[in-house]
Amino acid sequence: MPVQIILNERHRKILQATVKHYIATAEPVGSKTLIDEYDFSVSSATIRNVMGKLEKAGFLYQPHTSAGRIPSDSGYRVYVDQLIDVENTVKFPLDRLLNSTMKTVYGRYEILFQKITNILADLSGCIALITLPQIASNILYHLQLLRLANNKIMLVMVIDNYQTESLLLETNQLKIPHDDDFNEIIDRELEILSNFLNHKLKGKSLTEISVLDWSELNNDFLIYADFINDLLKKIKLNYRLSNSTPIFVQGFSKLVQQPEFSHIEQVKILLNLLEKEQDQLLSLIFNHTEYNDSWQKVKITIGSENPLESMQFCSLISAYYYQGESPVGSVGIIGPTRMAYEQAIALVESTANYLSGQL
Repeated sequence: MPVQIILNERHRKILQATVKHYIATAEPVGSKTLIDEYDFSVSSATIRNVMGKLEKAGFLYQPHTSAGRIPSDSGYRVYVDQLIDVENTVKFPLDRLLNSTMKTVYGRYEILFQKITNILADLSGCIALITLPQIASNILYHLQLLRLANNKIMLVMVIDNYQTESLLLETNQLKIPHDDDFNEIIDRELEILSNFLNHKLKGKSLTEISVLDWSELNNDFLIYADFINDLLKKIKLNYRLSNSTPIFVQGFSKLVQQPEFSHIEQVKILLNLLEKEQDQLLSLIFNHTEYNDSWQKVKITIGSENPLESMQFCSLISAYYYQGESPVGSVGIIGPTRMAYEQAIALVESTANYLSGQL
């Protein structure tokens, strides 16, 4: 069980130097290394004592008894949150690189995004990910609920580009008793519901509709609450299935040159995620259903913080890019937890800002 400590200035500087040195060399760090290469005006014994405290607090650990220490996921988290200055990181001339790419493939989104992903992988030395933009189309133009045979209801939605989407529901969800006038009542109720939903939903994107909260309905429509909630669930599921977002991936060959990926099993696990489980990866880098205005500009997930077991030996840095104020895609970098975080964060943020400016 880690011992909680309050980091003073000396703790912070020694943790920062340890993380920086390990990121640069991939070698466990000892007190002599810090004395020799960093400007600490204290004895080696003092540094060993501080490193011991940092280890007890869970920020460092020894890979084996005779080795120096390396950062834990918690140590990297403190480093990222408190000890780096991304604003003063030397920026790559990304705009110039990306502008020249834009000119060569103007109007061809897929080729453009493939090339930008490749540039990001080259500059970061990690796996680069960019999703194609989900441009805010799919705006609902009109919807109609229609009675079919066998107690079925069809929802037909006309989108702003005049494409149609359709879903099937059950008439029993309307809780109307079966009698001689059943069909006539159903038709009338569906017409009322269609008018109500058109009034509420017309002009909204399917993305917005899929996450609406209908917990508070006008009293006149409370009897339809279960039907409407089920309808929204089906729209949400249908929207997810029919809008699989392509992810461009580059840089795998660069990443496997890192010492952390010397074990073939780790390589296989990550390759399987990138090739066969992109839906799971997409939920990490572009989950627009969970987006809100307070969402952080750049999201950093380190090692065991990743919900996917196959990612728990990696770090993921990602940021949304926007059309207007709406997130339409994401830029990401996957690398070892021993990642050059300042550089990676700056690259992801700069690329996302550039793409936002182009849409």
